[in-house]
Amino acid sequence: MTLTTMTTTSTQRFALALTLGAALVTGLSACVPLVVGGAAVVGVGMVATDRRSSGAQLDDQGIELRAAARVRDIANDQMYVSVTSFNRQVLLTGAVGSDADRRRVEDEVSRIVNVRSVVNELTVGSSSTFQDRSNDLYITGKVKASLLDAKDIFANSFKVVTERGVVYLMGIATRRETDRATEITRGVSGVVKVVRVVEVVSEADLAASQAANQAAAQRGGTGPAPVTSATPSAPSSSSTSRVPLPPMEPLPASGSSTPAPSPSGVTTSPVR
Repeated sequence: MTLTTMTTTSTQRFALALTLGAALVTGLSACVPLVVGGAAVVGVGMVATDRRSSGAQLDDQGIELRAAARVRDIANDQMYVSVTSFNRQVLLTGAVGSDADRRRVEDEVSRIVNVRSVVNELTVGSSSTFQDRSNDLYITGKVKASLLDAKDIFANSFKVVTERGVVYLMGIATRRETDRATEITRGVSGVVKVVRVVEVVSEADLAASQAANQAAAQRGGTGPAPVTSATPSAPSSSSTSRVPLPPMEPLPASGSSTPAPSPSGVTTSPVR
């Protein structure tokens, strides 16, 4: 291993440790009924390597902050909600006290400007304990490190969220990358189940996007071009959306090596 490689790896792991440390301080407090998914804290290097358009990244920051404010307005003692937005798709995790609260949180978040879909994974029951959240942060760190160590996928393609041992993978990736990331995550100790909330794009579309990114960098542009498809995407539900959205492509149907999408649009992959 060269000195350059060793330095890069050490820097990446140090950055990961700092991120997890910040999450530990903000996410484990028993007094906090809501956790924002982290899109509001984006470094320059992360922006440059993110497959979302720069407009989508900014929208995700705004969505998470607005969702946090709305959920706080309706929060009660039985509500612990985590909001994560990726490419304007919002994932809700955590626990609430009733089905009515579950529906109310989803309704509030779905009406935020630029939100195109909500994946509601809130459960009805008691909220996670301090030990649960500590364990989830530990699992998230191990999954991120495992994805980073893999040489055949791009770790920054995925955002990792863990709730009581269930790992949610969000991102824009090819089918091969999605399957590979799922396989890696399944192999991490402590993972109960893998849920994929991934927008699947073709290898050709991804290659075209990367070529556009390189061309923009040579021209002195900032931020990546959005990953798009030859198939026109459906118009956004919000007239104020500034950047075209990549189309949603389903994961493999029944009869293939991976499970079919559930009615909610989320594909679950139980650990072997």
